[in-house]
Amino acid sequence: MKKLLQLLFIAALGAGGWYANSQRWFDFAAKETATPATSTTTAVVEKHDIESSVLVSGDVQPASQLDVKPEVGGRILKLNVIPGVQVKAGEVLVQIDDRDILTEQDSAVTEIEGMKLSMDKAQKNFERAKDLFGQKLLSKEAFDNLESEFLIAQNALARAERKKQIVEDKLSKTKVIAPGNGTVLTVPVVEGQVVIPAASVNNGTTLMTIANLSRLLVETHINQADVGKLALKQDVKLSAESIKDEEMDAEIFFIAPVATLKNNVKGFTVQALIDKPSSRLRPGMTVQMNIPIARAADVVAVPIGAVFRGEGNSRVVYVLAGEKTERRAVKVGVSNTEHAQILQGLSEGEKILLNEPERVPRKRS
Repeated sequence: MKKLLQLLFIAALGAGGWYANSQRWFDFAAKETATPATSTTTAVVEKHDIESSVLVSGDVQPASQLDVKPEVGGRILKLNVIPGVQVKAGEVLVQIDDRDILTEQDSAVTEIEGMKLSMDKAQKNFERAKDLFGQKLLSKEAFDNLESEFLIAQNALARAERKKQIVEDKLSKTKVIAPGNGTVLTVPVVEGQVVIPAASVNNGTTLMTIANLSRLLVETHINQADVGKLALKQDVKLSAESIKDEEMDAEIFFIAPVATLKNNVKGFTVQALIDKPSSRLRPGMTVQMNIPIARAADVVAVPIGAVFRGEGNSRVVYVLAGEKTERRAVKVGVSNTEHAQILQGLSEGEKILLNEPERVPRKRS
């Protein structure tokens, strides 16, 4: 009997404990269900300045550069520059061995001297022939022959002088001069190397590449969905990983008229000119381009994550009205990665959900 009473007492305690625990659980569940939306799941409609932009990366290039090539062939006798140095227009960059051309020049001079002697002799014979022919002491045939000899001698002298001029022109081209002011980027040749002149039948040997680094440009590839929002002379902001403390201004001056594929993305080549580049910016560097495409100042706006897709292409938000949620269609204007302008459908001060109601985590009940 005593054991039976003990068992009943223990059972009663267990039942009481279960009741107390279950009651506490239901109270906790009821409290969770009644908890209102917090600041992490809602937002207030406020006014903001919104700027929408396209962010892309591009490679820095000189706005103008050229490959310097020889106009005469031969062995490089002297290289006067190395990569990185600045040169001025008219400065001698390369000296090509001119010994063979000097020999040609000597031959041309000797040939001219001989042609002059021949022409002098032919001219004297012709002058005498004119006198004799005028006195009818010389036949017409003999006179014509002497005149022809004189004209042939004149023509031969002119050809020899032109030949000498060509040789002298070739001789002047053995000194390769800078076509303008700039910085030497590359020098792919060495002293002693035989170079080939540039001609219509071949490209010739590149002696060096010179660029004007006072004006640089950035070339990038813009997706076809965004290129229609760009315009020539549009301002661009640039920043480089290696020059984080300096932002540069640029201006779009070229938009390709035809699309191309790059990394399997169809888009358009766009170039922006940096009129005053940083002295630390170098060709070949990669920079980030921020291209503004739209701006709205002091407009009604909501966080971009609070705008959801409705039927078709419509956009909706969920407005809190007391304990109720209203699904409301809105018209969106300028947007970026943070905010969206609301043109129609919301007023400043209203509270909205940041999650669609069906996606809000459910509370236990």
